[in-house]
Amino acid sequence: MGAYILRRLLLIVPTIFGIMLVNFALTQFVPGGPIEQVLAQIEGQGDVFAGFAGGGGGPVEAGGESEGYIGARGLPPEFIAELEREFGFDKPPVERFLQMMGNYLRFDFGESYFRSVSVTDLVLEKMPVSISLGLWSTLLAYLISIPLGVRKAVRDGTPFDSWTSGVVIVAYAIPGFLFAILLLVLLAGGSYVQWFPLRGLVSDNWEELSLPAKIGDYFWHITLPVVASTIAAFATLTLLTKNSFLDQIKMQYVMTARAKGLSERRVLFGHVFRNGMLIVIAGFPGAFISIFFSGSVIIETIFSLDGLGRLGFEAAVARDYPVVFGTLYVFGPHRPCGPADHRSDVCVDRSADRFRHARGLAAWRCPR
Repeated sequence: MGAYILRRLLLIVPTIFGIMLVNFALTQFVPGGPIEQVLAQIEGQGDVFAGFAGGGGGPVEAGGESEGYIGARGLPPEFIAELEREFGFDKPPVERFLQMMGNYLRFDFGESYFRSVSVTDLVLEKMPVSISLGLWSTLLAYLISIPLGVRKAVRDGTPFDSWTSGVVIVAYAIPGFLFAILLLVLLAGGSYVQWFPLRGLVSDNWEELSLPAKIGDYFWHITLPVVASTIAAFATLTLLTKNSFLDQIKMQYVMTARAKGLSERRVLFGHVFRNGMLIVIAGFPGAFISIFFSGSVIIETIFSLDGLGRLGFEAAVARDYPVVFGTLYVFGPHRPCGPADHRSDVCVDRSADRFRHARGLAAWRCPR
């Protein structure tokens, strides 16, 4: 087990290096970098992407020009060189990449180009919103999926199993962002009723509310984002729970328990449940840890939630590279091949040993 954990942890090094290298290489070819953003603001265009789309701009004065950047015409070359030094683009790409990785090894992520705030402070500021969204989404998915999956396994092949499977498949097929827009249109004042707020995590007067009112206001705002985030997760987890319990119900120790006269309820909750929940519970550490290091970009953007997902989206649009690479460096190991998956694998292995031993004894120790 120790050698296995060590091998999996060592995978973090090539994984994170590959993530950083690929994304760094992509930024060298994507137009509209931070210097172009500054130049667009100086020229009064507001955003460099308006120039790419054919908007804004007008005639550009000729003069001392730097053809390397869109919007640099008419600006002194010394000013362009100063911008390059400020953003660190006066160095070769290889040197910049190695310097960045050296700083990141010391967990020095630098400051945002356009916010004048350290990347660490930005992440810590946005993290509670993503934690809140991910935590409630995970809990809701488990609370719905486990009872439904067990019920489907017990009533496998019945009309209940058939129509609930249809609902689960439809829920899995609906994209989260489309379901979020549907909720806004139907329930947040889009075209029908306005039972829930359109945006934000709390109301503007949240500080003035009493404690019970604050709690109610918080859940009032978080309801639609949580439901939109849960729609696909609950479908996957329901089918996983059902298949896990079906495998256990066909085991020899279940037949032995039934032959000894135990009731179906006693067999299900006394023996099958603890073994069938192995895969479901073992995956919880990975899901629980991942909510601290990920944010739903689309859900947070649609509902205007100021979390990590929206932070990453805005940083990518603004070409705020310190924020983009800093978040990739921190969150990358918690994706596939990261520590979150390692914890799940360890939990599966350790729990399997315990449940395998318990299952072996179950046939001999089933009480009458």
